[in-house]
Amino acid sequence: MTEIDTSVPHSARIWNYWLGGKDNYPVDEEAGDAYTAVFPGIVTIARSSRAFLGRSIRYLVREAGIRQFLDVGTGLPTVDNTHEVAQSIAPESRIVYVDNDPLVLAHARALLTSTPEGETAYEDLSLYDSGRILEAASKTLDLTRPTALILSGILGHVADYDVARGVVRDLLAGLPSGSYLSLNEGSRGTDPDYEQAQDAYNETGAVPYFLRPVEQITAYFDGLELVDPGVVSVPLWHPEGDTPPAPIGQHGGLGRKP
Repeated sequence: MTEIDTSVPHSARIWNYWLGGKDNYPVDEEAGDAYTAVFPGIVTIARSSRAFLGRSIRYLVREAGIRQFLDVGTGLPTVDNTHEVAQSIAPESRIVYVDNDPLVLAHARALLTSTPEGETAYEDLSLYDSGRILEAASKTLDLTRPTALILSGILGHVADYDVARGVVRDLLAGLPSGSYLSLNEGSRGTDPDYEQAQDAYNETGAVPYFLRPVEQITAYFDGLELVDPGVVSVPLWHPEGDTPPAPIGQHGGLGRKP
């Protein structure tokens, strides 16, 4: 397994820190604290992204009848992981997680605590290798049946937008009609302070994350039938509670493959 470098901050570990997790190192906490000193709202963005993921999974299970999930670019286990949310409603749900971060691999056992009725698996594969991802997923999932593809905050790590769109297209091509895409990413055009903070972070030498205009995030859903209200700032997607949420620089949506 690739050695884990604890001397350089890592985005997955920083994100884990912002979510309140413990799978990070002092260098990640320092980088996370430096970021929040410039833009405290990043913690809200991280937690809102996670909350959107949970709401979209609950919709998929309850409203769309989905029982299979392919979660690519999983990140470090925290709370309300995909299998925990899905299996809490439908215990027979089956989930395949995909990532190729050595730290995520080291903690993958936390992603494999399935219900007896369902199943979870972890595959150590690159985001860019859609063929191998689909082949590996087919060991756990029946890819002739509708499956939800989850891409949560991962495509911003792909520097070339056309390559990022190709990743989505190639993965969806291996899924049947009736499958869904749940996607959310950091966006431009809503919060200039967030954009400034992220651009500064990208210049530190850490693995960069590229915020993209909302229209580019929306284009990931080309060819799909968007679930209302479409691609929106994530707190506005099927919000829960009585307080009207405020938009943030994180957009996402849910789309069905015809």
